[in-house]
Amino acid sequence: MTNNLPSKSQTLWLSLALITCLQAAVAAQPMQTAETPFRKINSVSTPFNEPFSVVKNVVKSVRPMVVHIEAKKPQKQSLSTGENRQSSYIEEAGSGIVLKHGQRHYVVTNYHVIENSSVSDIRIEADGKWFLPTRVVHDRETDLSVMFVDRDDLVPALLGDSTTVDIGDFVVAIGSPFGLSHSVSYGIVSAMGRRDLELGPQGVRFQNFIQTDAAINPGNSGGPLINLQGEVIGINTAIASNSGGSDGIGFSIPINMVTRIVSDLIDHGEVQRGFLGVSLDARFTPRKAISMGLERTHGARVSAITPNSPAGQVDLQVGDIILEFEGRKVANDSHLVTEVSLTPIGTTVELSVFRKGGIRKVQVKVGDRNRLNIAG
Repeated sequence: MTNNLPSKSQTLWLSLALITCLQAAVAAQPMQTAETPFRKINSVSTPFNEPFSVVKNVVKSVRPMVVHIEAKKPQKQSLSTGENRQSSYIEEAGSGIVLKHGQRHYVVTNYHVIENSSVSDIRIEADGKWFLPTRVVHDRETDLSVMFVDRDDLVPALLGDSTTVDIGDFVVAIGSPFGLSHSVSYGIVSAMGRRDLELGPQGVRFQNFIQTDAAINPGNSGGPLINLQGEVIGINTAIASNSGGSDGIGFSIPINMVTRIVSDLIDHGEVQRGFLGVSLDARFTPRKAISMGLERTHGARVSAITPNSPAGQVDLQVGDIILEFEGRKVANDSHLVTEVSLTPIGTTVELSVFRKGGIRKVQVKVGDRNRLNIAG
C-alpha cells in the first residue's frame, strides 16, 4: 500500500511557506495601532508648520544680539520726619540689543530700565557671560540709553528700515518679561505713528511709536521688535494695560529714530536736535481746521515766530498751518516737533503751508535746538 502522507521534511517546508504567506498578508494590511492617527495628523499639520519654520530660523539667528539686563536702583523711603533717604534698593530686569557704531560695540536699551542706576549697579548678560558697562549716556526725552562696553566678541544686530514697516507686517518680540530672559512672542504691526501717549511719571516727549499686538510685558523694555528678515525695526518700550501685563497693545520706538539718537549720544554725548523757531498752537483742532477752509483735518498752526530763527528768515507767518514736512503729512503740533527734532542740523527741508485758502511751499534750513530753548 502506497503511503501518500507527507514526510517530516515536507511538513516543515509547508509550515514555513504558510508562515511566510501569512507574514506577507499581514504586512500588506495597514497597522491599526495608536500610531496611525498621529501619522495622519502629522501629514495634515506639516503644511501649517512650514511658515513657522521661518520664525524659528529668525529667532535662532537674532538671539545672540539680544542681551539681558539687571539694574539695581535706589529706593526712597519716607521717615517720620517727612524726609526722604535712599536706604534700600530694588532690582529691575530688562532687555537690550547690541549695536555696532564705528569699530566698537554698544548696548542700547530704554532709559527707564537703568534709570538712577550707577554703572557698577548694571549687569549685562550675553551668551551666558555677565559683564558691566564702562559708561552710560541717556536721552530721557526719547527714553533711550546707550551703554559703552569693553567687549569685542558681541554679535551686533541687523538693522532694518522702519519707514518701510506697514500695518499687518508679521513681527517677533524678544526680551526678558518678568526676568525670563530671551522670551519670544509674535504678532503683527497694529498701527504706525502713535503719539501723545501718557507714559510713566516722566513721560516721553518725542513720540512716533510702532504699535504691535505681540505680547510685551514688564521686562521686555529695551528688547527688539524684529521682522521676518531678522532685522530690528523697533525697540520695545511701553504697553497700554489695565492689569500691568500684556493686553495686546505694545509700543516700540522705530529703529530709524533709535539710530539717529544713538549716533548722537555716542559721538557727542547728547542729542543734537533741530528746530525751526516757531511756536505752535496746541489748541488747533480738526474742527478749527475745517472752519478755516481745510478739507484735511491735520497740520500744525504757527502761533509765534522767534526773530532771527530759521523760520524768521523765510516766508513763514503767524497763522500759517504747516501741512507737510518733507512730503510727510503733519498730524499735529507734537508730530511736527518730533519730525523737526530728528532732522540733522543744517538740513534744508520743504514745508507745505496753508495760508489764506491756498497752499505754498517754503524752504527752511533746520537750526540747532540746543542753542535756543524754543518750541519747534
